[in-house]
Amino acid sequence: MDINREDILSKTHYGLNIYAYVLRQYYPGETVLSLSGRDCKPTKNPFNAGKPTLWVKVVDNCAVHIDSEEAIADGNVFDFAALHFKLSGQELLDKLNEELHLRIGQKNGFYNQEEVIFTEPEPEIIKPKPPVFSYYKKPVTNVVPTKEITLIEVYNLIQGNEFATCTSTLRNIQDVKEARKYKAFNFDYVTFSGAFAKRNDKNLKKHSGLLTIDFDHISNISTLKEELLKDEYFETELLFTSPSGDGLKWVIPIELTKVKHQDYFKAVANYIQYTYSLEVDGSGKDISRACFLPHDPNVFINPKYL
Repeated sequence: MDINREDILSKTHYGLNIYAYVLRQYYPGETVLSLSGRDCKPTKNPFNAGKPTLWVKVVDNCAVHIDSEEAIADGNVFDFAALHFKLSGQELLDKLNEELHLRIGQKNGFYNQEEVIFTEPEPEIIKPKPPVFSYYKKPVTNVVPTKEITLIEVYNLIQGNEFATCTSTLRNIQDVKEARKYKAFNFDYVTFSGAFAKRNDKNLKKHSGLLTIDFDHISNISTLKEELLKDEYFETELLFTSPSGDGLKWVIPIELTKVKHQDYFKAVANYIQYTYSLEVDGSGKDISRACFLPHDPNVFINPKYL
C-alpha cells in the first residue's frame, strides 16, 4: 500500500508535527514550535545557521514555511522534511511514516483497526492575551474613559443586545445630519489603538498594537467581509458592520517597533486602494480615533482569543 500525503497530514496535525520532529533533531529539549492563532512564532532554522528566521503556518490544511532571509525556498512540510532526510517522493513519505511511528497501512488487534501513535507532541499552543484599550460612555463629547476593556469584552458587547436599540433607531433615520447627531449622542465608543488618560494622541498611556480601518458606503458588505477575512497579509482581529449598516470596521494588528502608527496607516490605506480599489476613512491615522460600538450578531473575532 502506497502512503499518500493526505494520510500523513491527517496524522501529524497538518504536518506541524513533522516540522517539530525535524527541528527537535537539531535542537533537542527546546520548544521548537509555539502556535499562536493560525501561525507559529518564528523559530530557529537549522538550514540558516540556527537563526530564528523560520516562519511556519497552516494554509489549506497543510503546514508551510518561509524563511525571512530566504535562506531556503518557500515550501511546504514535505519540502522541509526533504532537506533533512535528503529523500523525495514515495521514499520520503515512507520514511516519515517510519520515523514518526504513524503506522499508516499497518493493522493492529482483532478488529484490524489502524493504530495511530503520536511520538511528537502537538506544538505548544499559546493563547494570547487580548489587546486592551479605552472604553467611553456616550456621548462622544465625553473624552474621559470610563474604563479599560479587552477585545473579547468588546466582541461580547457588539454581539449581545447592549446596543441593539440604538443601532436599529439609527438605521431608520433618513436625514444624514440627524443620523450623525443621533450617533454622536447615543453610542458608547472605544479607542481601539490604545489606552488613554484623556482622548487625544498626547494622552496615550499605551498603544494596543491595533489599527482600525473604516470602509464606508459599501454596496456588498458580505463579499468584502469574506475578502478581508482571507486577506493574504493582514490577520483580522475584529470585524463588524458599522452603526450605519452600510460599512465595515476592520481591526488588524500592527507592528510598531520600526514604523509609526501614522505611517503604518498610510501604508495599509495604499495597500487597500491597490488590492480592493477602495478608499478608507483617513481618520484612522489618529491613534485616539473614536469607534462607535453597534449591535452586530455576526461580528467576527480572531478565534485565537476564544
